[in-house]
Amino acid sequence: MPINIPNDLPASKTLKAENIFVMNEKRALKQDIRPLNIVILNLMPVKTVTEVQLLRLLSNSPIQVDITLMYPKSHRSKNTSEQYLLKYYETFDEIKGRKFDGMIITGAPVEKLKFEDVDYWDELTEIMDWSKKNVYSTLHICWGSQAGLYHHFGISKYILDKKMFGVFPHIINEKNTQLLRGFDDIFYAPHSRHTCVKKEDIEKVPELEILSESKDAGVYIMSTKGGRQIFVTGHPEYDTLTLKSEYDRDTAANLPIEIPRNYFPGNDTTKQPMATWKSHANLLFLNWLNYYVYQETPYNLDSLQ
Repeated sequence: MPINIPNDLPASKTLKAENIFVMNEKRALKQDIRPLNIVILNLMPVKTVTEVQLLRLLSNSPIQVDITLMYPKSHRSKNTSEQYLLKYYETFDEIKGRKFDGMIITGAPVEKLKFEDVDYWDELTEIMDWSKKNVYSTLHICWGSQAGLYHHFGISKYILDKKMFGVFPHIINEKNTQLLRGFDDIFYAPHSRHTCVKKEDIEKVPELEILSESKDAGVYIMSTKGGRQIFVTGHPEYDTLTLKSEYDRDTAANLPIEIPRNYFPGNDTTKQPMATWKSHANLLFLNWLNYYVYQETPYNLDSLQ
């Protein structure tokens, strides 16, 4: 799928080097089709890394997608320059008059804070409320999923005794779900978090379905009936070396961190990790785009209910 992003976005160079079809704005305007409009609320600190990870997955489809990048204006980023944000990103005030086929809300390194103590929480809740009427399907990732579950359904998060860190096997709970079409009976996904949501809390909410879980990592994918809101507690978008980078960072800072599970061959940190989750990640995003966005969203977004 061609993804339409700003011509000089740094992620574009990386994606083109991977032979991913990136369409410039001039060429996109010549095509007589309506592309899918996807807005990404990027809450991660190093935004360029997350951009590449998500855009790589969104490219795995024949559908043309226009990408809008958004950041919370109520938060001052320490790792991404203001000039970069002003050039490539938009604020909620700038896009709230528009409607979108899909939205992605990323994770954020604030999980140990109470939700209300996050400096952009009020803005985030306003965005999540807005999404229910102005976005057809919203995909929440990691902390973004915990924030969405808490705001929309009152589901609390809990601090873990130790970080959930590694690549874990998962099973499918709902086998006839289109979001999981083509998945193996057991598939792998990375997790990197200090908090969790509990299965028994989710089961009390009639609107929610648990689609996948892990014996070790807990609930993984949840959805409202109809798929207008999807919650993923892990990080399927992670690159092969992302967990290694996090492990090296925490080790260098003398923070308490265990070797990520099921990641380094033989738990030997000198060996190259092997990615065992990329096919699952690509299928997850492809199925979301196809079955929950493209097949369902109205051609005229102004008629979105």
